[in-house]
Amino acid sequence: MHAPDLPADLAVDLAGTTVWLLPERALWWPDGAMLCLADLHLGKAATFRARGLPVPAGTTQGNLDRLAQLLARHPGVQRLVVLGDFLHAAEAHAPALLRALAAWRENHAALELVLVRGNHDRHAGDPPAWLGARIVDEPWSLGPFACCHHPQHRAGRWVLAGHLHPTAVLYGGGRDALRMPCFLAEPGLLVLPAFGEFTGGHAVPAAPGRQRFAVGAGRVWALP
Repeated sequence: MHAPDLPADLAVDLAGTTVWLLPERALWWPDGAMLCLADLHLGKAATFRARGLPVPAGTTQGNLDRLAQLLARHPGVQRLVVLGDFLHAAEAHAPALLRALAAWRENHAALELVLVRGNHDRHAGDPPAWLGARIVDEPWSLGPFACCHHPQHRAGRWVLAGHLHPTAVLYGGGRDALRMPCFLAEPGLLVLPAFGEFTGGHAVPAAPGRQRFAVGAGRVWALP
């Protein structure tokens, strides 16, 4: 197995195989040539603007650019699995977003794309057929993994999920506190942080049997 070039990635053994937790808030499984991420929420900012809320533009292109850079860093990726909430809402089907998505897809035409439907995808509707995606419901099994949107447990499988947008709050001296995206691991379950930049987060406290892996400053590390 060839490890990623940057030491900022963190290797974790799951279900008898090694996966890498990436500072880009994604998971790389070399044995399956699979890159996995969750909760892009493409079109969320556009949805807010369409509903009269003044938020900045450009988040969709920024997310797609980050994804392109991530794929370039891992040239062995053959399959991209999105664990739900690829699109945020029906307004995500706006012409500008679809043009950006089509340009991204043209540059990654050979990539197998699997979209596991999440709760937002069901409201947004499936993306256009020209995206060439395999669109599935949870759980979708691949090797030892069950790819889901909602965190759950599946007998005989290690679940990879999203939905929670997990974060860890680190407390310093006085009243200092820092909220960071994190991977959340419990027996039989790994929840990925949200990949999208405009998604918010849910603070997940430490608990017995729970491991959190914080993401920040271009690194992933295990929290005590």
